[in-house]
Amino acid sequence: MIDANGTSRLLTGWNSLAHSEAVAIVDDDGACSFRSLDSAARAIAAAVLEQRRSLDGERVGLLVSPNARFVEAFFGVLLAGGTVVVLSPLHPPAETAYLCDDALVKTVVVSPELTSTLGSAGSGLRQVSVSVSVGNATEQGALPAVGASSPALQLYTSGTTGKPKGAVLTHENLAVQQQVIGETWGMSPQDRLLHALPLHHMHGLVIALLTALGAGACVRLLPRFDATRVWEELAHATTFMAVPTMYVRLLEAFDAADERTQERWARSARALRLATSGSAALPVRVGQRWASLAGSYPVERFGMTEVGVGLSNPVEGERRPGTVGLPLRSVEIGIVDEQGEPAEQGELWIRGPSVFSEYFGRPQATTEAFARDGWFRTGDTATVDACGYVRILGRTSVDILKSGGYKLSALEIEEVLREHEDVAEVAVVGVADEAWGDRVVACVVARAGATLDEEVLRTFAKTRLAVYKVPRNVVWFDELPRNALGKVLKPELLRRLRS
Repeated sequence: MIDANGTSRLLTGWNSLAHSEAVAIVDDDGACSFRSLDSAARAIAAAVLEQRRSLDGERVGLLVSPNARFVEAFFGVLLAGGTVVVLSPLHPPAETAYLCDDALVKTVVVSPELTSTLGSAGSGLRQVSVSVSVGNATEQGALPAVGASSPALQLYTSGTTGKPKGAVLTHENLAVQQQVIGETWGMSPQDRLLHALPLHHMHGLVIALLTALGAGACVRLLPRFDATRVWEELAHATTFMAVPTMYVRLLEAFDAADERTQERWARSARALRLATSGSAALPVRVGQRWASLAGSYPVERFGMTEVGVGLSNPVEGERRPGTVGLPLRSVEIGIVDEQGEPAEQGELWIRGPSVFSEYFGRPQATTEAFARDGWFRTGDTATVDACGYVRILGRTSVDILKSGGYKLSALEIEEVLREHEDVAEVAVVGVADEAWGDRVVACVVARAGATLDEEVLRTFAKTRLAVYKVPRNVVWFDELPRNALGKVLKPELLRRLRS
């Protein structure tokens, strides 16, 4: 999977596009070619190297706005032999400080407009402006050789079940993802990806941005997600990658628009070659509604910070709602019981060249994450059907509930409760209970103006679920706590329920 001389295929691919005048990035400031991005990346490489031969894997923070400058900074650090640690203006200074301290960051590449957001986290860090002059670019021959196994990206887990850990992804991990996802989804230079995802997560950075650029496609980078703006930009896109919350917001905006606008937006959705959904389970009702407008169900897939995309529904072929599809060609999967033996339902294990190398500075956590023979324990409980399609039942730690002697899937219960017309959002959790083990509690956001009460919803659930799966309690919320990708923070919900 690597070049004969063991060099980074990720950078070999980037260099192959370095002289192209094709448009790579369109942002709110205009269009940038691959050539112009590469020139600026080399200037940043020179600035962060500061006369050194190589960064030799040193962690470099990136606090850069989501535009062409981000791409320049990302590849600039890689060309200098460094490891990127993506920081976000969405993070409070305390979280930024934690990431920098944990990763041993000494240098941060920063957008001038974001310098103030570093706060106390910037104390003692060397700051390099993303706007360094292209005239400072290092000659190509002076850049260090970077190996395929060298660290490229230290990406932090979402922290939904604990303190974020830095997953170390090598150049080869990212190169495999670029190639295999690109092949699976048919990415090409003719594509234009509409990108409104945050760049400090696997989804936005690797699965979306790097996959598109690796295929020579154009990426329209939006500064943030705004439903109305996304609808307007879809008219110029061939591909769109999103999380379920984005589809919910898009459909809400669609319903609020006038008839002529709806007709125009629906034409844009139907013209898309590809729309994908990931980072959380796509509610079937939402997927079906999108399909009624766009003509096809979004391509659902399974991904994690530690593995990138491991499974996907096909672009050409049957897409099965509620499943994450089939393993990519570079991936092996297993579904095992608590003893690590094959099972019809159990933990999903993954093995392949895209799996991360380690949790930085956490040897014990790294050891615990892997089973025998290089299998990565995903922590997700899954089943597989006769045709090989995998269904995720939830995170073993928070979504698989043990109540009254039964093992229940919170995601299954949520899907049923969403069918009620007055339920806008729902998350099911297990609250520790002396009698039940996990007492099943539904945390519900009702639709505006609804008069839904607990017994009505429980009665509704009893017609669709076995009695032991019906929530014991329903708690009403104005909104559910979520991370930047829209994933519900169930530990925070449990904390609020206990308080």
